[in-house]
This record gives sequence, structure tokens and C-alpha cells, in this order.
Amino acid sequence: MITLYTFGPAFGLPDMSPFVTKAEMLLKLAGLDYRTDSNGFSKAPKGKLPYIDDDGDVVADSAFIRRHIEQKYGIDFNRGLDAEQRATAWAFERMFEDHIYWTFLHARWVDDTNFNRGPRVYFDRMPMPMRLIVPRIARRQLKAQIMGHGIGRHSDAEIVALGTRSLDAAADFLGHKAFMMRYEPSALDATAFAFLVGALCPIFETPLRTAVERHDNIKAYVGRMAERYYPDYTEIRQWAA
Repeated sequence: MITLYTFGPAFGLPDMSPFVTKAEMLLKLAGLDYRTDSNGFSKAPKGKLPYIDDDGDVVADSAFIRRHIEQKYGIDFNRGLDAEQRATAWAFERMFEDHIYWTFLHARWVDDTNFNRGPRVYFDRMPMPMRLIVPRIARRQLKAQIMGHGIGRHSDAEIVALGTRSLDAAADFLGHKAFMMRYEPSALDATAFAFLVGALCPIFETPLRTAVERHDNIKAYVGRMAERYYPDYTEIRQWAA
């Protein structure tokens, strides 16, 4: 049995981390049995989630979890796609993970209101006074990472403009298709769903959420994915079309 280490559901989402949701989607797409454990962060090999324990094989990072599943279980998440389509799918995955992710990270960790609505909840289970001290340290570290990535060197308006352009590109690429690459989900859908469902989270007030909400095809896509893979999330399923 595979154990997937997660943060756990929050804010009406399957997990507070899109990377964890992506990893879980990969397990669902592969049809593998798994269980989740939200108490593994302290033992995370790379100091972050997700990671899996597959009968003693510990694999960290969603990209390497995918590789592990493909190699050990002979799964081709992109079956039926030609070389050009596979390259396109990989490029869009990188856009979600290495660009869109950072714009939303900025919106949630740098903006005081959004931070108090969301990320601060991560620390609620901590005893006092750590509950007061650790969030300040974590927030300072995240701000440094955002600056180091480069996105944090722009103004708020410029970050929104960059994020919006990528979100618009995702909507344009999806178009009228049922899923990102074809009529059945592929590896890109594990990533796209994870990040787009998070982008639509109503807890956070940001122009980036408004940018996603303008695209009816994105909302319908997220709803379809939830219908198939997360049927208990009725508020997300209602967007299906």
C-alpha cells in the first residue's frame, strides 16, 4: 500500500498544497491503492510535501513521484500523445508549477489579509508561543523565496499581469476540449486541476482569482475533474458542464 503524505484538506480544497493534490491525482489516474497521512511533514526528505512511501521506497516531490509510478508500475500518463503533444504538455506543466504557482504564493503570503485567511491556519495546531513565532519566521522565509524566484521583484500589478497572462493561456489552450490534451485525462490534467481548483478558492481575495473566474471553460473543466475524482466536493462539482 502506498502512503501519500499530505497537509490535508483545507479551504474547501482536497489539500492546501496544489503539489499534494497533483500527486494524489497521479495516484488516482494510475488506479493505484493508496492511503493519506497528514502527520509526515517532520520527516519529509526534502523538507516539503508531498512524498510517498511505497512499501519502503520513499520518493519526494510530485515530479519524481510521477516518475516512480511510471517506472515501477509501467504507467504511461501520456499514452496516445505524440512527441510534440508530450512536449507541449510538459511546457504547460512547467508554466503552472514554475510561474502561476509563484504568483498565487505571492498573493497568499505577502498580502496581510490573505495570509491571515489562509496560510496562518497552517500553524493553528502549534502550542503557544510557537503559534505566534513560527508563522513570522515562515512568512519571512517565503517572502525571501518569492524574491529569489524573481516574481517578487515586480510590483503587485505587474505580478497580477504576468499571472493573468498565463491563466489566459491555459484557458485558451483548453478551449472546448473536455481535458487539457484530449478527451481523457493525462499527466497535464493532474497538474492543471490541482492548480486551477486552488486558483478558484473563494477564501482568497485576489485579482488572479477574478482572472480565472472569467473563463467559463476553466470552471467547467475543474467541475468535471471533481465529478470524476473528488465527488465528495459538491461545491467544486457544481461548476461541471
